[in-house]
Amino acid sequence: MEANDITDHISKRFNKDLEDLRSSVLTMGGMVEQQLSKAIAAIVSGDSALGLKVANDDYKVNKLEVTIDEECSRILATRAPAAGDLRLIVAIIKTITDLERIGDEAEKIGFLASKLAVMDRPSDSYRELKNLGNHVLQMVRDAMNAFARLDVEASYAVVRKDEEVDREYEAIARQGITFMMEDPHNIKRVMNVTWVARSLERIGDHAKNICEYVIYMVEGRDVRHMDIVEFGDESNNR
Repeated sequence: MEANDITDHISKRFNKDLEDLRSSVLTMGGMVEQQLSKAIAAIVSGDSALGLKVANDDYKVNKLEVTIDEECSRILATRAPAAGDLRLIVAIIKTITDLERIGDEAEKIGFLASKLAVMDRPSDSYRELKNLGNHVLQMVRDAMNAFARLDVEASYAVVRKDEEVDREYEAIARQGITFMMEDPHNIKRVMNVTWVARSLERIGDHAKNICEYVIYMVEGRDVRHMDIVEFGDESNNR
């Protein structure tokens, strides 16, 4: 085999390794989306068994994170990637960390759903939590779609949505304080609801982070900690 053939073979193998990595991240993202969707359903329907199943299945997400992380370490050690390939590996390592944390928050929501299921349910069946949950779930889906397509515009859109999620969480928290003041018997249930809302808000933050990594991966620009006005200016100038 000639030197050029060897180089071509190594290059093709490296590209396949990178593509397999991206595919594994998308698999992990799909797994996390499913966990979150089930956790929200458990809250809305009062399904204690479903909530506990979500919590108990978190180990699958953790296991996949370790597998992907180990593969990233192997590629860094054996391939010494540079430029765009190195940014891809770095972005993947950061992305799977946020996906694992989304899984952890879904686990918390599952446990809280099992507790709320045995308490008195409000007449609206936690409508505010359902709305917030659906918005956050869509953020996660959009973030993973942006990752799959390396779509910078879609990434900016997800980042901007995070402020809306923050406002919804704050409204739920304020409403909870009012309920507890009006009827102290509701304190335990309202606290659980607030913790669910807080977990959902954090998931929105993680989805935002993933989109920031996509922007870094594509453009090589670190846009973390930029405020919403700066994001608007950046996307409008594209």
